[in-house]
Amino acid sequence: MLIAFVILYLAVTITIGLWAAKRVHGARDYLLAGRSLPLYMNVATVFATWFGAETVLAVSSTFVKEGMRGIVADPFGFSLCLILVGLLFARAFYRMDLLTIGDFYRKRYGHAAELITSLCITLSYLGWTSAQLIALGLVFNALTGGAISLPMGILLGAGCVLVYTLLGGMWSVAFTDLFQTVIIVIGMLYLAWLLAGMAGGADAVVAHALAAGKFEFWPKLEAREALAFLAAFLTAALGGIPQQDVFQRVTSARNEKTAVRGSIIGGSLYFIFAFVPIFLAYSAFLIDPQMVAPLLEAEGNRFQEILPTLILGQTPLFAQIMFFGALLSAILSTASGALLAPTALFTENVLKRLLPNMSDRQFLLTLRLVLVIFTFAIAAFALASEASIYQMVQNTYKITLVSCIVPLAAGIFWKRATAQGALFSIVLGLASWIAMELFAADAVWPPQLVGLAFSIAGMVGGSYASPAPHPHPHPAHQGRPQ
Repeated sequence: MLIAFVILYLAVTITIGLWAAKRVHGARDYLLAGRSLPLYMNVATVFATWFGAETVLAVSSTFVKEGMRGIVADPFGFSLCLILVGLLFARAFYRMDLLTIGDFYRKRYGHAAELITSLCITLSYLGWTSAQLIALGLVFNALTGGAISLPMGILLGAGCVLVYTLLGGMWSVAFTDLFQTVIIVIGMLYLAWLLAGMAGGADAVVAHALAAGKFEFWPKLEAREALAFLAAFLTAALGGIPQQDVFQRVTSARNEKTAVRGSIIGGSLYFIFAFVPIFLAYSAFLIDPQMVAPLLEAEGNRFQEILPTLILGQTPLFAQIMFFGALLSAILSTASGALLAPTALFTENVLKRLLPNMSDRQFLLTLRLVLVIFTFAIAAFALASEASIYQMVQNTYKITLVSCIVPLAAGIFWKRATAQGALFSIVLGLASWIAMELFAADAVWPPQLVGLAFSIAGMVGGSYASPAPHPHPHPAHQGRPQ
């Protein structure tokens, strides 16, 4: 019965995605849903940016294992990232009428900066999207009692996401996000009510976590621990800003005001709702400690199995349907946008530079071909990876933190920023980070913080060492407010 429901759910999702594909009439429709999403759809797409496998499976179990201090990146950093995008970046993105975030670097700094940043952002999606496919593989494996192996589950999940994203692009992402967000909210709230009762009440769950020290947030006053804490937070909060999936979800809004509000509301909802699976996972600790303890102590990534194991073993069929429906919704909504994002960047900002005379129809066909290639590449990466979902997600944004955020912020808020400064920032940030990862990964200063510092120094030094740029309209004030 449970497997039949999952098959039905996947069929409905694919059907919605294929129906939405009828709205695609060109590349702008495919990548930005024609910049026409109303507020409620924009909020749903922004919320779904990161409410995926890591939120339900990895963040929740990491809290059980390490407490609040262990989840500073997600949800704290990622929530702030979305809110900062709404407050500081959404207006500039919307008024510049960009197709991808790589277009910003070209318009502000030239083709060299566009190419390097686009490649960096594209590469960053390997870990992020692979984590979603691994989670889909885990779900199919758990649902079938091992009949579908993890590798088979990963390939099956990749195929499901590819089918509806391939034809509908951002329109399919938007409509399926809306449907899946409703499922997530209903399913997670129902499970919170059910598991709270099984654990002796919500107050008992909170009291137990408090007594166990799980709400201790700030790091110890030791340099290594404090810097690691800061690095994890900044990697998510700042490294997540120059991302194509964040950009395309925000700029798919029907006007500037909707883009700003959608990002702020979506980020706030993400922060609030991320604590629901955390509550569920800690409830499992009280409901079945004999099941949870071995998973926490096991080698590898088995601690991520806490919630699925509890739901399958301790709850009625309806609760299982609600949980796996919500879990699949979370993963699919995140994975679809994460597959489309690197496709857009690579096609628009790399391939199009090599093939500049493509018509809109040829560009749309190229987008779909690249999407298929990226899906297979990311599935292969997922099959080869041994990292946990949480580790894969946290490592994703290091490369954009050290190479992309400083030129982006300076390009919007510092008129003195130059193309030379941007290139110095990108190259010095990447070189110092890579050097630290290779030769001093265990140093007191985390490699990504060193890379960020060099990126800032490169931007300031390179800009002042070159002639001031010609006066041009400030990105945050181009066009009219809409």
